Amino acid sequence: MNIIAPPKPPLSRLSSAGLPRRLAAIVYDGLLLTGVLFGASALALGLAAALLGSEALKLHNPLTGNPFFSTYLLLVCFFFYGGFWIYGGQTLGMRAWRVRVQRRDGGGIGWWQALLRFLIAGLWLVPVAYLHQVFGVSVGLSLAAGLGCLLLLLALRLPDRGSETELVLLPKS
Repeated sequence: MNIIAPPKPPLSRLSSAGLPRRLAAIVYDGLLLTGVLFGASALALGLAAALLGSEALKLHNPLTGNPFFSTYLLLVCFFFYGGFWIYGGQTLGMRAWRVRVQRRDGGGIGWWQALLRFLIAGLWLVPVAYLHQVFGVSVGLSLAAGLGCLLLLLALRLPDRGSETELVLLPKS
């Protein structure tokens, strides 16, 4: 007797990932990204020490407030997420929570979609970064406003809509 497994549903017909699952993947990826950013910062600091000398670094850290360093870290963040999204559709946190990013037709996303998704999803950091510095609001209130914006972005699925992608829940294997 030959038993044939039922066909798997096409990826475009999978159900949408819910908000708790999205948040769990974000927390998981945030921890991983923290480690990546520590490594990237150590690399930049080591390069600055090699070029300027360790004595000059003790007097003044050239990376503090440096727009090139901030841009470098932003690019590291983008290539962390974008690379995972382009090649496989999942970051490690998304894989742990069985979530996949895809085009609406079920195919993989491209670099432009990854960039749009990254920029729109990063809007929640605006109140975190600027409420405290520009308006003198407390750090706790700035963080609360940022987390409120994150929940709003995710609930409205703005990164999905803006980049014409979707986060789907993968079946248990």
